[in-house]
Amino acid sequence: MEEKKPSAPLLEPLTSAQQLEQAIEAILFAAGYPMRYDKLGEVLGLSTKDVKTMVRQMSERFEEEDTHHGILLLMYPTTCQLTTKEQYAPYIREALGIRRGGNLSASSMEVLAVVAYNQPVTRSFIDLVRGVDSSYAVNSLLDKGLIEAAGRLDAPGRPMLYVTTDKFLRVFGIRSLDELPETEALSVAAAQAEQAESAEQLSIEEQELAAAESATPRDYEAPVDAEEANVIFENGVQPAEESESTDTFSNEPEKEE
Repeated sequence: MEEKKPSAPLLEPLTSAQQLEQAIEAILFAAGYPMRYDKLGEVLGLSTKDVKTMVRQMSERFEEEDTHHGILLLMYPTTCQLTTKEQYAPYIREALGIRRGGNLSASSMEVLAVVAYNQPVTRSFIDLVRGVDSSYAVNSLLDKGLIEAAGRLDAPGRPMLYVTTDKFLRVFGIRSLDELPETEALSVAAAQAEQAESAEQLSIEEQELAAAESATPRDYEAPVDAEEANVIFENGVQPAEESESTDTFSNEPEKEE
């Protein structure tokens, strides 16, 4: 294990692994929301790496089949959280008088699936996969904190890119996107949408190029060199410009028949 960080002032240092695990469990239970590993390490005098190792061991014990716990310890890239096991949700709702509600609409679920399986994605990509405008669903998911903006695409118009959040993982009870079930249908639709989006971006670039070319006046004439303008041609006639034809000609004189 790495060297311990200095303990927080006015706190008695915890020396045993059991005490440290109990402290982590107590903090997570009291918080009720995800806690950062670095914050736990700061309080307990541990490095972030040591905290993650300890939390992982605790999480595995919570998941054992013969455990007596009705809770789980979920781990995310930068945070961890205590949650109840899914099978006890009906009993919790009944005991606490929680009404079942707040479920996502079908359109929101579709958008969320497109983002989760293909992130980062633009809104136009989502529209292409679903075949309809997704503005309302995207804004709804942003308000709920299930997706978030993550920069802009380096393409004409610089559209916003969207990804899922840690809250998305918590809501669906998974630790990472690798745990998402495989779905071939969505992958095919996404591939088709990606091709269509690429073609659309190419069309935009072609339009911009055409607009730049049309900016040159049609009656534009190249400037004539001053010295060339003063040349006096024999018989007052300017010789024709050389042809750019690719035909080849022989230098031999034509033979008279």
